[in-house]
Amino acid sequence: MSSDRTLRRIGLFSGLALLAIVSGCQVRPLYSESAGTGERLASVSFSQPKDRVDQVIRNHLVFLTSGGAGESTHPAYEVKLAATSTASSVIDDEDDDNVSPSGVPVPGRVQVEATYSITRLSDGQVIKSGKRDVVSLIDVSRQGFAKVRAIRDAENRASRELAEFLRAEIAIVLAREPQPQTVWQK
Repeated sequence: MSSDRTLRRIGLFSGLALLAIVSGCQVRPLYSESAGTGERLASVSFSQPKDRVDQVIRNHLVFLTSGGAGESTHPAYEVKLAATSTASSVIDDEDDDNVSPSGVPVPGRVQVEATYSITRLSDGQVIKSGKRDVVSLIDVSRQGFAKVRAIRDAENRASRELAEFLRAEIAIVLAREPQPQTVWQK
């Protein structure tokens, strides 16, 4: 009887301790209105693209950060972006055309890699910089146009996925930014 009472007390105290620990968590949604992340995402501008892959990533980022409203006219943050794309065969023992002698498509891969930096325009401070890459798999055909088109489609897929990753990283960085102080005047 005494051991049952002791076990109940231990269970009660451990439950209360667990409740106290869990209540201290500061979990909140990334895009919560109280954090202002959505407004900050809409106030981001992006550097001008240098090639087609840069353009695909930039266009998708503008759409994702602004909700389809276009780029901000008065940005508070700037993202400088530089992307490269490489296509290669997965199998190294094939000829230079990446197509087997029987004409069967050979598996390949397209890797899109981007380096970026997020700058706060008010003071020019770089608040985050990094590098991301995404791989998209393809089948390389014997036909020239099909090969070019497969590579381009894979670049588009990888660029859109990379833009999703970059948007998430930008949102995380902007969510950590301190709230601007409101100054009340009479």
